[in-house]
Amino acid sequence: MGNRPVELARSVQSALDQEHVDVEVVLVGNGVDPVGDRAGEAPFDDPRVKTLSLPRNLGIPGGRNRGVEASSGDVILFLDDDGWYRSPRLGAHLRDRFSADPTLGIVSFRVRDPEGGRGERRHVPRLRAGDPERSSEVTTFLGGACAVRRAAFDAGGGLPEDFFYAHEETDLAWQVLNAGYHIVYDASAVMFHPAVLPTRHEMFYRYNARNRVWLARRNLPWLLALTYLGVWMGMTVLRERKPSALKPWFKGFAEGWRKPAGPRRPISWKTAWRMTRMGRPPII
Repeated sequence: MGNRPVELARSVQSALDQEHVDVEVVLVGNGVDPVGDRAGEAPFDDPRVKTLSLPRNLGIPGGRNRGVEASSGDVILFLDDDGWYRSPRLGAHLRDRFSADPTLGIVSFRVRDPEGGRGERRHVPRLRAGDPERSSEVTTFLGGACAVRRAAFDAGGGLPEDFFYAHEETDLAWQVLNAGYHIVYDASAVMFHPAVLPTRHEMFYRYNARNRVWLARRNLPWLLALTYLGVWMGMTVLRERKPSALKPWFKGFAEGWRKPAGPRRPISWKTAWRMTRMGRPPII
C-alpha cells in the first residue's frame, strides 16, 4: 500500500538474502507505486526485484494473483510488507521439501512475534493450535506466511479476487486439496510479523461473514455448506455478543447470500472425509 517504506525494505531484503536458491521478487503496489522515488536505492535497485503498480486496490487476493502472473518461479512465497524472514536458509529448506514430495501443494509457516511473545493461536491453521512448535498436516494456510507450488496454485484456480479480504486462502486450500495435493504447517519455516489484531480493519466483520458464505456456496456440497454456516453463526454469536460486532457481521452474512459467490466447484465427499481425518472437517 506504500505506507510502510522502512518495513517494506526489510521485507524485500529478507527475501533477497536467501542463500543457495534462485530468488525473484515481484513487488506489487495495490493502487500505488510500491517504490516511488526509492527505485535507485537498496534493496529496490537489485536486478532481481520487479515492481508492479496496479491502477487501483484490488484487495489481497487480486494483488497476489497479479504478482503470481508476473513471476516465473516454481514455488511462490507471499510476504506482506510488515513481515520478514530472519533465516537466510528458509528458501533452501522449502526447495528441498517441495522437491522431495511432488504431492506437497502448500507449506504454511510459523509466525513468530519479533518481541518474543508466544504468538497468536489464529496463526496456527488447525483446531488444536496450542503448540505452535508442532508441525502437522492442515486444511488451510496463512496467506502472508506460506509457500505454494505453482502447479497447485493453478490447479486450485488461484485466489478468489471478489473476496478482497478474508478467507481467500481457505478457498484456494480446499481446491488444492481437492486436486490431490496436501498442505502442511511447518513449524521450522518461520516468518516474523508484529502481533496485530485483524479487527483493526473496520471492514473485518462484514467481509469475514460475507466471504464465509461465499466460501461455503462455492466449495462445499450443500449439506456441508448449510451445516458449516450454521456452526459459524452460532460460534460468532457466542464469541462476539456485542452489537457493535454482530451488526456488521450479520449484514455481511446477508450480503453473502444476496450477491453472486462466483463459480461453484464443490469439493468431493472423498476430500471432505480426508479433511475430517486430518482433524478439521469442513463444517468448522
